[in-house]
Amino acid sequence: MANYETRDIRNIALMGHGSEGKTSLVEALLFAAGITDRLGRVDDSTTVTDSDPEEMKRHISISAATAPIDWKQKMINVIDVPGYFDFIGEMMGPLRVVETAAIVVSAVGGVAVGTEKAWAFATKNNVGKMFIVNQMDREHANFKKTVEQLREMFGSSVVPILLPIGNGADFKGVVDVLENKAYVCDNKTATEIPVPAEMAGAIAAALNEITEAAAASDDELMMKYLEGETLSHEEILEAFKVGMFTSQIAPVIPCSAITGVGIRKLLDVMADFLPSPKRAIYKGVDPRNQAEITRACKNEEPFSALVYKTIADPFVGKLSLFKVMSGSLMPSTPIYNSTQEKTEKINGLYVLRGKKQISAQQLNAGDMGALAKLQFTFTGDTLCDQAHPIVYPKIDFPAPCISKAIFATKQGEEDKVFSGLARLQEEDPSIKVEKNAETSETLLSGQGELHLDVIRNKLATKFGAKADLQDPRIPYRETIKKTVKVQGRHKKQSGGHGQFGDVWIEFSPIGDTNVDFEFEDAVVGGSVPRNYIPSVEKGLRENVGKGVLAGYPMVGLHAKLYDGSYHPVDSSEMAFKTAARIAFKKGCLDAGPTLLEPIMHVEVFVPDEYMGDIMGDMNKRRGRIMGMNQAEGLKKLEAEAPLAEMFKYATDLRSMTQARGLFTMKFVRYEEAPASVAQKIIESAKHEEEEEE
Repeated sequence: MANYETRDIRNIALMGHGSEGKTSLVEALLFAAGITDRLGRVDDSTTVTDSDPEEMKRHISISAATAPIDWKQKMINVIDVPGYFDFIGEMMGPLRVVETAAIVVSAVGGVAVGTEKAWAFATKNNVGKMFIVNQMDREHANFKKTVEQLREMFGSSVVPILLPIGNGADFKGVVDVLENKAYVCDNKTATEIPVPAEMAGAIAAALNEITEAAAASDDELMMKYLEGETLSHEEILEAFKVGMFTSQIAPVIPCSAITGVGIRKLLDVMADFLPSPKRAIYKGVDPRNQAEITRACKNEEPFSALVYKTIADPFVGKLSLFKVMSGSLMPSTPIYNSTQEKTEKINGLYVLRGKKQISAQQLNAGDMGALAKLQFTFTGDTLCDQAHPIVYPKIDFPAPCISKAIFATKQGEEDKVFSGLARLQEEDPSIKVEKNAETSETLLSGQGELHLDVIRNKLATKFGAKADLQDPRIPYRETIKKTVKVQGRHKKQSGGHGQFGDVWIEFSPIGDTNVDFEFEDAVVGGSVPRNYIPSVEKGLRENVGKGVLAGYPMVGLHAKLYDGSYHPVDSSEMAFKTAARIAFKKGCLDAGPTLLEPIMHVEVFVPDEYMGDIMGDMNKRRGRIMGMNQAEGLKKLEAEAPLAEMFKYATDLRSMTQARGLFTMKFVRYEEAPASVAQKIIESAKHEEEEEE
């Protein structure tokens, strides 16, 4: 592959709502550029960027995939980003390494939730934006209406620079507003034709919008424009490019990925107008002293790169996808992982196009590539010149919002499953795998039920490890509500050395469920010898882990040993431990045992129009509304709800708010479960115990 200079590189993340045709658009771009000799189809599982078995089976994008395109002596690095919200983590890495977010919008459906989210994430990452209005060939396609929606939603920075000739089945070409030229085009040709006379007004209006937006990106031009002077074509073009780089202009382009109309002109716009990384300056820290330092995206700077994605493949090995932030990289370049403080060895330098690896001899500042089999490197790590170290900020992945317990389908394959999960966690940092110490379950957490199901299937297809997913067990607790005094007496004497232990213990509630167990020695007069008292405490502590109602750990329990008796020959430490266990079971049953459930503090962020539904749903979940206020343009609802009612909240909230809502949740305390709920839990626990027996 040719070696491209920084000024000739364009890095683009193709984003937007699911099923708007992003992957088909990548196919059309590759075909129009002559890189592929056929137009792949998502439904036929023949596309370049959807190469994972799960993507082929489901006909949706699951992982971000690269598609470098050579066009007009420019390198256009397109990253196809999944549009489904379960795979939102795949958006975070690409947004750290591109200069432009190309947001795909349907000409039929218009602005969708995914459009809003893509704009918000691109803005948060200070990335330039453009809109591609796809599916212009479909019935009821309406470019004008879609542009109006975009301008209403995102402001006057949205300007069409290509206008469609026709809509729906009549869509046959585009007009270049800046050049005032019209083209009839498909995937392979773009033939200039006279500008349709009936479009003169629309072209003039669009040019005026472009001129205003371009002038707004430069103070001198704005003064000139406000004073009524005419801006030259060159001034508009240069200001337009600056406006793109600074996110002050978001151009709109119509096309059809299926028919290919507008695709070649879209490539022209990407090559001619989208910003290169040459103006970029990246901030990081010097790991030696934590001082803030910067790197300009130039070959003359010391080498540095950010790993934005990892691909875990059991056959190919690990691939680390990166962007060269500064300097240049060759197979002979020594590299140092400044995040992990480890030296790495280059085993192969590639450019990826889908799953195809193309060997590269050099990648310059701003370009993207992949390194094979790096030993210590993970997503978000910085690679650099060891003599000039820098660490770039880690990639911020979304916190998981749904958890399932994961088990090996076949007994004995646990190691296979968990080693596979560790590899997949390298590939997808938006999942989390952890062992719950209380329930002894391994929890797999992610962005949604579809996300977790895909991970489970990947385990099977990539690593041959079959696993099952179940709702996690809830870590309930048990406590007592009354104070009781009970005797625990253990006597076993049948000739010879026997066993004898006798204790009187007062059990009382502490009132603080954050305290598990307190033991008080109140024995006077030697009724229980001093050397047996630790055995009594040990016997109690060993039993508080399994309560008398449903076998859940006891909390908030105070035990006072105040009397007892012993036998000079038959008493032993074991006998007093057993006596303590007898007292524990008897005392807890008599002291008003009750079941406690974990209560979570929930913060829900939704647009105002959904607040009524959210409050009603929270009440159905036995939640208590704590308050409401404004937060970042959304309404924030604070509530407390039982964990048992919140396991599928991520899916339900997405459904209730058309995926516009989000929430956070953290444990706050335990509370007594309602009698009806407690009874079901106790019966379920008894049933499980009977089955185990």
